[in-house]
Amino acid sequence: MKGLLVALAFMTRLPLPVPQAEARDYVAAIRWFPAAGLVVGAGVAAAAWLGTQRDPWVGALCGLIAWVALTGALHLDGLGDVVDAAGAAHGDRARLSQVLADPHIGSFGVVAITLQLLAKLVLLRLTVEAPGWAALCLVPALARTGPMAWALTLAPLHEGMGTLFRAGASWPVLALWICGLALAMLPALWVVAANLIAFAGWRWWLKTRLGGISGDGHGAGIELVETVSMLVLVVCR
Repeated sequence: MKGLLVALAFMTRLPLPVPQAEARDYVAAIRWFPAAGLVVGAGVAAAAWLGTQRDPWVGALCGLIAWVALTGALHLDGLGDVVDAAGAAHGDRARLSQVLADPHIGSFGVVAITLQLLAKLVLLRLTVEAPGWAALCLVPALARTGPMAWALTLAPLHEGMGTLFRAGASWPVLALWICGLALAMLPALWVVAANLIAFAGWRWWLKTRLGGISGDGHGAGIELVETVSMLVLVVCR
């Protein structure tokens, strides 16, 4: 179970005891990323529900705050870095990789993070208007199956934590998570289909623009897939 604790410690900001983890525990952690997503989703849904007892917009705001707080804005940071790099590179892959390695955030990244937060706020408002609490719990879990798919089909851009996580990615585990979550979301199965399309689209972009995957690529992908899922959930309900 160390893999699960490592996944929760890495993917959330819950006050958990940090396990004395070895390399094999980090290798196993990626298989538990969707479980961390379930925890995030449950927290978002609970906060949104509490807020809706006062007003739907308050519910949406509470849900968004919980989303950012539970993840520590980890994936938003990745989104900002990737958009910064893409905006500054003008198609030059070497320049893109150089900007991606810069820890500072630029105007492209600020705009991307702002738009992402606004999108989630509006989509949460529409979701709590016609409550789909179970689906809302599952959206972050579905998005966090993406890193397994991208790790299995893309080369790492550099050695690091992502390389350890990649070693634990497994097609059977990925299939098990997707099938299990699809069954749980059976009334809204189109959300799962949208996820798979979004996974493929993000993989194509990373392959053509970056040539591989990094931690920022994983984080940005999770954010984008979550937004796609929420949009499909709202439009197709």
